[in-house]
Amino acid sequence: MKTIPNPAIEQIAGIDTYLSKTPGIGGRIRSNPGDFRVTEVWDAGQQTGGQYLIVRLTKENWDAHHLIRELSRRFKVSNSRFGWAGTKDKRAVTTQRIGIWDPDRTIEAMVPDVRISGVELDIIGRSNKKVSLGDLTGNDFRIVVQDIDGAEQDVRESIEAISGELSHAGGCPNFYGMQRFGTIRPITHEVGKFIVAGDFEGAVMVYLAKTFPGAGDRSSEIRRSLQETHDFKEALNRFPEHLRYERAMLNHLVKHPDDYIGALGVLQKNLLRMFVHAHQSAIFNKILSTRIKENIPLNCAMEGDTVCFRDKSGLPDTSKTEVVTQANIDGINNLIRRRRAWVAHSLIGHESKLTSELEAKVVSDLGIDVSELVRGSRVTEIPELASKGGYRAVVVNTDPVFEVAAVGGGGVSDGGRVSATAGFFLPKGYYATVLLREYVKN
Repeated sequence: MKTIPNPAIEQIAGIDTYLSKTPGIGGRIRSNPGDFRVTEVWDAGQQTGGQYLIVRLTKENWDAHHLIRELSRRFKVSNSRFGWAGTKDKRAVTTQRIGIWDPDRTIEAMVPDVRISGVELDIIGRSNKKVSLGDLTGNDFRIVVQDIDGAEQDVRESIEAISGELSHAGGCPNFYGMQRFGTIRPITHEVGKFIVAGDFEGAVMVYLAKTFPGAGDRSSEIRRSLQETHDFKEALNRFPEHLRYERAMLNHLVKHPDDYIGALGVLQKNLLRMFVHAHQSAIFNKILSTRIKENIPLNCAMEGDTVCFRDKSGLPDTSKTEVVTQANIDGINNLIRRRRAWVAHSLIGHESKLTSELEAKVVSDLGIDVSELVRGSRVTEIPELASKGGYRAVVVNTDPVFEVAAVGGGGVSDGGRVSATAGFFLPKGYYATVLLREYVKN
C-alpha cells in the first residue's frame, strides 16, 4: 500500500492534503449502488394527523430531483408539493423521509400502487408540519470498499493506524465534500465567486460553458463552442434537452443578450444560493488545508481563533462562538479537550470579521481582498443571495467501525482481494466521503 497524491479535482475545491499520514488502503467505493447505503436519522415524533403525508422513500441509483419529478407526474400534482430534509447520493441505496401536501388523501390512496424500478414507498403517517431541508438529525452510513490490494491483516493494521491518528488529532477534518462543488463539473464555487465579485457575465459563462478534461460530459464540445462564440441561439439549438437549467438560461439570453442577471434569475433561488455558499465552502476548505499543512493543531486553539460550543445534543453549535485571547485560551482549550468546544473557521460573508491570522493569510494568498469579499457577499443586485457568513467546526467526531474480509481468495498473494465495510453515523452537514478519503487515499 502506498500514499497517493491528493486528487487534482479535490484541489480545485481547496482540499489539498490529508490529516493522517498512514498510507491509504486503496480500493474502490461505489462499485455498485448497494455498496453505499445511507439511512436518514430523524426525530420520529407523532405522525398521526395533518395535511402532509409522510412517506419513507428508499431509492437505488436515482437522483432525488429526477425522482420527485417522476412522482409528481405519477400523482398528477406539482412537485412543489413535495418536501425532503436533504438530498442523497444518486449512486447509492438511500432511505429518507419525504413529505407530500395531500389535504384530500388522494395521493395516500395511490402510494401502495406505485411501481418504479429501484424505488420503495412506505407510508409513515401524517403531519401538520412539512418536511424541509435540515429536518434531520444526521445519517447512518454503511459503505463497502471493494478491491483492496493487500493482505487482510495489513489492511486491518492500516485502518487501525489511521483511526488512531484521527482520534489523536481530535477527529476527521471537516472539509466540505466534492458533492458541494459538483463531482463531474466542479464549478459551483467558481460561479459563486463571480457572483460575489459582481461579474454576472462571468458567472453565467462558467455555468454554461466551462468544461473539464475527462469529465465524461457529452456536452463538452458544445460548451467549448459557446465559450468561443457566445452564440446563445446556436447553443440553445445544440444543448440536449436534459440540461434544463442551461437551456432556460440560454432561452433568456437569446431574447435578452446582455441580461446576465436575468439569466441567473431563471434558476431556482436555492440553486443560486448554493453557488454563493459553495464559494464560502471552497475558501473554508483552503483555510483548513493550510492549517493542517502548517501543523497547526485542530484540537487546540490559538490566539485569534474562533471557537464554537457544544449544544444540548452534544454537537458543535456555530451560533455560539467566542474569539480566543490570551486571557481565555487556557479555559477554552480545557473545554476543547472535554469536547465541549471546537475550533471553528469562517464561512466569510458580509458580517464576517476575520480575527485569525491564518484566515487572513489564506484569503490574501488566494488574491482575494477581504473587504471586497465581505462587501460582495451582500450581492446587492440579487439581494436574496446575500450571505452574512458564519462558522464551521474544523473537525467532526466520529468512530467508524470497519469489518475487513478476504474476497475470492484470501489476499493478493493468491489472486484474491480484500473488502472493508465501514459503519458510522454523521450529523447533518457532514460528508461521509471526507471521512473515507482519509482511509482510502485514492
